[in-house]
Amino acid sequence: MTGAEIVGTLLRASASLTAVVPAERIKLGQLPEGILLPALLVRVVSLIDRQPLKRTGWVRSIGRISVTVRAASYREHVEIIGLLRECCAGWTGNLAGAERISILTAGLGPDLLGPGNSFEQAQDFRVSFDAEI
Repeated sequence: MTGAEIVGTLLRASASLTAVVPAERIKLGQLPEGILLPALLVRVVSLIDRQPLKRTGWVRSIGRISVTVRAASYREHVEIIGLLRECCAGWTGNLAGAERISILTAGLGPDLLGPGNSFEQAQDFRVSFDAEI
């Protein structure tokens, strides 16, 4: 499990977010050409080396995860950024083999013009969790 997979799973499970961005438009790695808008791209920006915890059989991972919003209007992309923060910021718990997960916001990127005159902006999160070795 990676921080990107954790964030992607939480986003797809959020009813308020998937009412605006269908789960099939929340992608890891790359958005396909011609994807319908709005869409979300979840990527790992950086990962601190995994540190084994002494005598526990677990490793601690800390990553910076970026969720890029691509939307047809400025208003829509701002709404979706708010939904992302609502869904992930401050989240703690266990999920699919990852334990002691904590998610904090880690910055908001600039407003950009994306492909086809779309509006883009990235919300970053700091995701830390323990996983078995």
